[in-house]
Amino acid sequence: METIAPMLPLIGSIFFVAVIGVVGMLVYRSMSGGVSNERLSQVIGSTASDERSKRSQQMLEDVEKRVSKSKSGEKYARDLARADVKMKVYEFFAIKVVAGILGFFVLMFLARSASPAAALLAGGVGAFVFSFLPDFYLGNRASARIKAFNNQLGDTITMMANALRGGYSFMQTIDLVSKEAPTPTAEEFRRLVQEVGIGRSTEEALANLLRRVPSEDLDLLITAVNIQHEVGGNLAQILDSIGHTIRERVRIQGEIKTLTAQGRISAYIIVGLPIGLGGYIQAVNPEYMAPIFTFGLPPEAWCCMPVAAIVMMMIGYWAIMKIVTIEV
Repeated sequence: METIAPMLPLIGSIFFVAVIGVVGMLVYRSMSGGVSNERLSQVIGSTASDERSKRSQQMLEDVEKRVSKSKSGEKYARDLARADVKMKVYEFFAIKVVAGILGFFVLMFLARSASPAAALLAGGVGAFVFSFLPDFYLGNRASARIKAFNNQLGDTITMMANALRGGYSFMQTIDLVSKEAPTPTAEEFRRLVQEVGIGRSTEEALANLLRRVPSEDLDLLITAVNIQHEVGGNLAQILDSIGHTIRERVRIQGEIKTLTAQGRISAYIIVGLPIGLGGYIQAVNPEYMAPIFTFGLPPEAWCCMPVAAIVMMMIGYWAIMKIVTIEV
């Protein structure tokens, strides 16, 4: 049977060149100096290398602006801010491309004993799946950060209420939280203080905070603050009530998570066990798995088996997660 093995060196070379190009771009950007080089050149005078660095930096900034203006670029910019990842949108796109090339190469290597068409199909599936791994990491990091923020919000509100009773103004209270609260609450409130410091209104800064941290509990807090600013009232007492509600919600969510842990673990096993076992068998004995990736008319059209298996595993995972997800 004809295999895809003769093409592996070429594919590996393409992948190596792509990785080197992306890594070189990121390293060059980090070494370009940005603002520090610009300030230094104003003091000691610009040179030809400084001019080239400025032009390169301007080109990267133009690419960033064009990418960020797209619909997907705006989404990724928002997700990067929520996950607190210090990375440009075009850099994240470059990482997705490298991940896709890696997936193409890995899946083609695993399907090397199959026909060339099946190996190319496997490589395309691998490129598609691996290109979403950075999105998966970004989503998990953002979710974990928002979850940590929500868990800290009850104690943060109590701190704010106590500071207001002690005679602090609202912005002094926010500044206190930015210094005394744990991460990530301190980072987000520090951004809020900085935005107000550069001239934005408190309402705009709070709206940006909610955009970075999409939380129902935070939305309740911001709504209460905005109403108090308009009609007045005892904000410390309001915050005490909100803090108690949020702490009770966090406690109930923890109990629900404990009671539904078995169902979630079952969903992880349903998805992970067949994929892991199939990948192991493919790595140690590819001839045994080769019929699954064989094209042809029935009864040789076994290529639909892995596709059907993946679809059914995803349906099972979705059904279990819907059952164990309980809104509070």
